[in-house]
Amino acid sequence: MTKKAAKAPAKKPTAKAAPAAQAAPTESNKVGKAQLVDLMADQTTLTKKQSDEVFSGMLNLIVDALKGGKTVGLPGLGTLSVKATSARTGVRPGTSEKIQIPAGKKVAFKVATTLKSSL
Repeated sequence: MTKKAAKAPAKKPTAKAAPAAQAAPTESNKVGKAQLVDLMADQTTLTKKQSDEVFSGMLNLIVDALKGGKTVGLPGLGTLSVKATSARTGVRPGTSEKIQIPAGKKVAFKVATTLKSSL
């Protein structure tokens, strides 16, 4: 029985190593919301739930400001603004057919000079 008990814990770490190996290929240079919330919780006295609420609230405020046509400045990061795009003629890739693209709006981001110089 002692041999089986000794083997059982040895199998558990290998089972845990397999999901970690699967997680490694999916890692990229992208930092998602969950990672940002975790980092915020680590660097502040907030819990992860509180950090998630603060982060989600901040994103909602930024989106609402942009929908209202306002510019949002993020010190040390850059500035988000809404810009109008004019109507233009485009070409459909598969058929080379000319199509009319309507006027619209897009979100533009201008990187802060402090960040740009440090990259």
